[in-house]
Amino acid sequence: MPTSRRALLKTSAAAAAALSLDWTRAQAQAETLRIGVIYDLTGPFAAGGSVASSIGAQIAIDLVNEKGGIGGKTKIVPVAADSQSKPDVAINEATRLIDQEKVDIINGVYASAHAVPLAAKVEQQKKILWITTAVSTAVFKDKNLQYVFRAQIHSDQYGQAFAGFLTEHAKGKLGMDPKDVKVALIHEDGPYGVGVAAADETYAKEAGVQVVLKEGYSASAPDLSVLVTKIKRAKADVISHAGYNPDITLFLRQARESGLRFKMLFGAGAGYSQLDKLRATFGADIDNFCNIDPVPAQLLDPSKLAPGMGDLIKTMVSRYQKTGATDVPPHCSMGFNQTWVLLNNVLPVAKEKYGSFEPDAIRKAALDVDIPAGGTIQGYGVKFFPPGTPLSGQNERSTPVVMQNAGEHISVVWPTNIRTQDPVFPLPKGSTYGA
Repeated sequence: MPTSRRALLKTSAAAAAALSLDWTRAQAQAETLRIGVIYDLTGPFAAGGSVASSIGAQIAIDLVNEKGGIGGKTKIVPVAADSQSKPDVAINEATRLIDQEKVDIINGVYASAHAVPLAAKVEQQKKILWITTAVSTAVFKDKNLQYVFRAQIHSDQYGQAFAGFLTEHAKGKLGMDPKDVKVALIHEDGPYGVGVAAADETYAKEAGVQVVLKEGYSASAPDLSVLVTKIKRAKADVISHAGYNPDITLFLRQARESGLRFKMLFGAGAGYSQLDKLRATFGADIDNFCNIDPVPAQLLDPSKLAPGMGDLIKTMVSRYQKTGATDVPPHCSMGFNQTWVLLNNVLPVAKEKYGSFEPDAIRKAALDVDIPAGGTIQGYGVKFFPPGTPLSGQNERSTPVVMQNAGEHISVVWPTNIRTQDPVFPLPKGSTYGA
């Protein structure tokens, strides 16, 4: 073969190989989807549940990618952002994800104080904000959001659960009519705490329960002794507390030092769902406290869930425990569950039915979701309120539970139809805080 022809063939082969490599790279790029993932990985919210939620979200992403990606075809590439427990940083990071990283979907958000401005920001730019954890009803109430979705419960439901538990058990457990029960509602003064306390007040008053104190405070307050004194003076039987880990720790320490006594304390998720951290500080002192929140999936009876959910829960728990944790907090289930719904019930439909992963296709696919009760790892179903309704974008089928600490064990004590243990109410004799 002439040298010139051999050289030509060699050059052509090299060109073909290069073209093939470029095509392979293009295919690889075409078969990935970049999703922004924003949580508080540092700052006070990190230990309050945000890191646990981020781990849950990552487990869901890993499981989907291990099976080939969305619809078995499109791998997810998470683009992480740390909102540092600061609303201004959350806004800046969301802007970076959209403008510089060019993502159309942002998943995550732990704090309601971040969710409110982020929802407005992302909605304005017609991108998708998929909230996994933040609970404030104010994020959606009368906003008619089109591009923001939340399968998570909302803060009004905390008040419904609080009042529901009291009215169901006051007579039988306390020997008191609900109208004779005195409650103190204390809360951090961000959208989360304000929303929970407002719902507690509304539903408690509807049930005839006496609200003898409603008091907010800064989550970064260095001293809560005045708040403790006010609760003592109000002679509250029951306390409802919406707070994060640092302020809860401060409150409980100062309450113990001042000899504050009560019949029951109800947490509202957030710091009260970080049981391992509270137990490291207070030990058995917090036994039998109650906590209202979405349920940690591992507490449910898998036989009452859709097929496959039990195995999915086991996988999530085992992977979370590989981080070295023994307790798997509710926030892990929240991050996992909502991310799982996005990746398995929304994005495949957006691509197959509506032709793309563009925000409008995702929005339409989200509104098609119709998961019945028992169809998620947290027991509730998913159906989003449509545009034009007061809570457009919020899941209408989400439900919280009342859980109770019993040593190293956590039980579901309300609603009664799915409880795993009869509630201990009031706090037993010998309890550090028991009246």
